[in-house]
Amino acid sequence: MKNLISQNLNGKKILFLFILTNMVYAIMLTTTIPKVMNYADGMKLLDMLPAGYSPDYVNSLLAALGPEGRNAYLLQQLPLDFIYPALFGITYCLLFAYVFNKFNTPPGMLFYVCIVPLFTGLFDYLENIGIITILISYPNNSNTFSQLTGVFSILKSSLTTIYFIIFLITLLTLLTKYISAKIKKTTNS
Repeated sequence: MKNLISQNLNGKKILFLFILTNMVYAIMLTTTIPKVMNYADGMKLLDMLPAGYSPDYVNSLLAALGPEGRNAYLLQQLPLDFIYPALFGITYCLLFAYVFNKFNTPPGMLFYVCIVPLFTGLFDYLENIGIITILISYPNNSNTFSQLTGVFSILKSSLTTIYFIIFLITLLTLLTKYISAKIKKTTNS
């Protein structure tokens, strides 16, 4: 895994992936999610509930969406959300490794934070598969399956939050070291 990541630490490639990832995310946030939510009487979509959801909420949402809203969720929002998890996982994995590489920092155990976005993507896919199953099986949803899909939503959201907190702390620490080294070099000259 380390070799595969190391072989792909190209700044232009990572920038391209970063832009592409965030374009897909922006399209979902500004177009497909609001379009589906228009059918939902103000209820949030399952993808947008980081703390998970109950089977009762799932059933209420699907009823509020109606056939057209469920169809829009299934055929407009979820196809984009099947592109996004892979882009997110790969992009943010490489971004973290790239930052380490640029600062010539031996990564040690912290390097394994690079794979957190890959697991985030995995849980996002599991959440999406769960949502598809729930949409297709409506009104005969399994409470257990709704709860399991909610767990995947929680895991996706938790890992995303953990990754960005660690990434920001790491980035600030590395920038502080870099600035301190520059100041030290300037004062010693």
